[in-house]
Order: sequence, then C-alpha cells, then structure tokens
Amino acid sequence: MSAPAQSPLAIVDAEPLPRQEEVLTDAALAFVAELHRLFTPRRDELLTRRSERRAEIARTSTLDFLPETAPIRADDSWKVAPAPAALNDRRVEITGPTDRKMTINALNSGAKVWLADFEDASAPTWENVVLGQVNLSDAYARRIDFTDERSGKSYALKDASELATVVMRPRGWHLDERHLQFEGKPVPGALVDFGLYFFHNAKRLIELGKGPYFYLPKTESYLEARLWNDIFVFAQDYVGIPQGTVRATVLIETITAAYQMEEILYELRDHASGLNAGRWDYLFSIVKNFRDGGSKFVLPDRNLVTMTAPFMRAYTELLVRTCHKRGAHAIGGMAAFIPSRKDAEVNKVAFEKVKNDKDREAGDGFDGSWVAHPDLVPIAMASFDAVLGEKPNQKDRLREDVSVAPGDLIAIDSLDAKPTYDGLVNAVQVGIRYIEAWLRGLGAVAIFNLMEDAATAEISRSQIWQWINAGVVFETGQTATAELAREVAAAELDAIRAEIGDEAFAAGKWQQAHDLLLQVSLDADYADFLTLPAYEQLS
Repeated sequence: MSAPAQSPLAIVDAEPLPRQEEVLTDAALAFVAELHRLFTPRRDELLTRRSERRAEIARTSTLDFLPETAPIRADDSWKVAPAPAALNDRRVEITGPTDRKMTINALNSGAKVWLADFEDASAPTWENVVLGQVNLSDAYARRIDFTDERSGKSYALKDASELATVVMRPRGWHLDERHLQFEGKPVPGALVDFGLYFFHNAKRLIELGKGPYFYLPKTESYLEARLWNDIFVFAQDYVGIPQGTVRATVLIETITAAYQMEEILYELRDHASGLNAGRWDYLFSIVKNFRDGGSKFVLPDRNLVTMTAPFMRAYTELLVRTCHKRGAHAIGGMAAFIPSRKDAEVNKVAFEKVKNDKDREAGDGFDGSWVAHPDLVPIAMASFDAVLGEKPNQKDRLREDVSVAPGDLIAIDSLDAKPTYDGLVNAVQVGIRYIEAWLRGLGAVAIFNLMEDAATAEISRSQIWQWINAGVVFETGQTATAELAREVAAAELDAIRAEIGDEAFAAGKWQQAHDLLLQVSLDADYADFLTLPAYEQLS
C-alpha cells in the first residue's frame, strides 16, 4: 500500500484538538475518502429504501418474512464463520462511551467484552469523535494511564490477560459527520468511525491476539448488512489483512430487521459473530413504523414493556434460535441500573431485578448479555456461569422448540398494560434531562438510577407522539394532548430549576432541550431520528 498524497477530504468548522494529527493522517483520511467514494451512494439508496418500506408499512399495518429470501432460510447447510478465540466467550459485555476514564474502567471491569460506543452512548461532538479514537489507540499501546485532576484518582490498565475484548460500535447509517466533507458534502458518520478505527488499529489488534470487531447499529434490512460486508472485504484488502479477520455483531433493534435475522447473518456469514437484542431502539422502531396503525399498536409506559411481554418473548426467542441454527452468538439486552452510593435498599431491589433478568436470558439460551456499570458485571457473570459452567457459550442449544409466526412479533395488543399519566411525566422528565446532557456532549447519562442513552430519548419522545396522536385517555381521565405535554414539560423545567438552582440552570442547555423534546414529540411530521435535528444544535 503506497502512501497517498493529500487527502481529498476537508475538515470543516472544527477547532484543532490535541493529538488530532495522530488520527487525521493523510493516509487514514485517504482511506475514509475511498470508503466514501465507493459506498456512500449505496448508503443513500438504502436510506431511500427505508422510507419506501415505511410507506408500505403505513399502507398495510403489517410485516412478514420475505418471500424472496425463503431459500436462504430453508437452506440448513450454511453457517457463519467460527468465532475467533477472543470472541468465543461473551457471557458478559459492558457498554459505554470512549472517554479516557470509561475506556480504562470498561477494559478493567471483568467483563469479557467492552462495547466501545461511538453511537447511542456518545454524543457525536468532533471532540468525542476524534479523541475517542485517540483513547482506543492509546489503550492498545498501553499508554492510557492517567490521574483525574479534580479527584486526584489514578486510572491504570490491568494485565493484558484480564482486559475485556473491544467490540467497537460506529454510528448508524442515518448520521453524517459534518466536520469531514468531500466536495462540500458530509461523509457518513459510520464510515468515519469505522474507517479511522480500522485503519489505525486492525493490524495492531491482530498482533494482540484479537482483531477489528464491530457492533453494527440500526440495521433495517439484509441489504444494509450486505453493504457492511462489502465494506469489510474492501477494507481488509486495502490494509493487507486476511479476509474474515473482521467480525461483526448486528443489533436487531429495528422491527424490520427482526423479520430478516437469517438473511442478515447470511450476508455477513464470513464476518458474522452474532446478533444482539436491543430493547429500547426496538420499541422505538415499532412505534416509528406502526405509528399510524391504530390503537392495537399503542405501547404502554416503557417500563411496563418487559422482556416477558409476548411480542418481546417472540423476538428474543427467535433471535436465539436463529443465531444457534447458524452457529452465531446470541447476546441479550441491557441491564441499565446504576448503583446508588446512598441507598442500599434501592440497590438491593435493583440487583435482584438484574439477577432475574440475566437468569432468564441464560436460561433461554443466550450466550451473553449487556450491563451498563462495572458493579453489575459479577451479577450477570454469576447468572451465565450457573448455566454455562466452563463452556464458552451454549450455541449447541438449538431451541428447535421455538416457533414464531409473523404476527407474533407485532402483537402489541397482547399486553394488558396501558399508558399512564405517570408514564407521560416520566417520558418528559427523561427526555429533557437526557437531551440536555447530549447537547453538552454527553451520550451516556445516569437519570433516576438508570444509564440512559439516545435510544431512551427516542422511545420517550416516540411514546409522547404516539399517545397524543392516538388520543390516549389516561387513568386520571386526562387525554394525551399537545397542551398536556406542554404543561408537563413546563412543570419539569421549573422542577429542574428548583432542584439545581438558577446559576446551574442558566449554565446548562435546559430550555433548548425542553424545546427540542417538544418539537420532535409534537410535530405532525414525525422525525425519523431525534438525533438528526439535535445534531444541528450540537456545538
């Protein structure tokens, strides 16, 4: 590979960052430019196909397994590539953004895998995009130790044998990176995140006995998985590493992808590592796609939609069966609880819920699961240890007892729970508090003892929108209206001001967050992603 001349990409409206020259090299940017030239036109076509698919769902209010791909599902002979050693045991995975402190804590957490997140747990400020890459490269070179100036606490990596394996998550296909442009047009954020990480770290990771491993978010079809597979093939040739070195785990966090799990694995089969059940984005996707499908698609409060709901059971059990049929890992959902340093009773109750959730997943056949905090790693580990013992996974459990009909995945009305007024209040509270932090550059935020990310804000604003447009009547006798949502939001803004004081309130982005939540919750035209208008306001 010859060293390229000046990259055709321009860095636009970005203040220089410390050590950015280590990431934004001409060679790395030339690679990203080539990814952009070759693959962005297909990305654009696939985004158009998403809109067409959504219009079809609006017309029919249904979904089905694809008839044109039935031969792939019927062919029992194909399997995904065997897992590399570093990804064979994934019984506990921790998620989080790539700031310096989190990088060390996650790698040291005792989890088998760290999902290093440039997506929902990271607000895509230019600083987060570039310095997150610096932090990961520093971690692999073991030059990331530091002392927190405020607390005086020192952070250092443990022995290499004790560190989690990194699986990096780039941004979804819908997001652009406005600070990196080609001929005046932004490069897709997914190609920026993937390209910089892959270019700088692929060979080093192989030397460390691991590899360039990725989580692919927001996938809506097998054609989007095919695009990623073609990118992997090109990238491996470009830097000169063997085909099949890349491994990808796909988040099944959209309702359309749930009907194409086997096809997604098939497209990525030489690079596939598994599928993951992403709960909040999945619910958000159901609301988004079936928002005009009438009362039978109205979701109750998000906290009332547990993984034991019939349509959620259908989704997770189909995922386990699909993965194990094809030799892939099935990874369960997030335990988002953040332990309280002040309330032991809150912790006790929450830890019991986490244990029950992870016991259920391990019992259902999942090979691993997610947690958001290091204190939850031992709890989840114990649940999977009890089922797996010394085995690295349970892919031999084929779950041939599982049979899921197309209608089972969208049987929302099988739930007895209904939307409540308190649910509306919670959606407004969490939405405002999360968006305010996101606008300040924070993507993973502890709110009411839960680690929230962008998926949380999406389900919050989607439920407000859905309940208003469906004319939901709460148990209080109040009808969900735009006026009621505004009243609740105004009360929450006053409560936050009283809670944190006038000075802190003025220093934050609270009014901006309030206005943005109401915009995406009340507009007649439902925004596909909250993060699209929010990104325009991100400094």
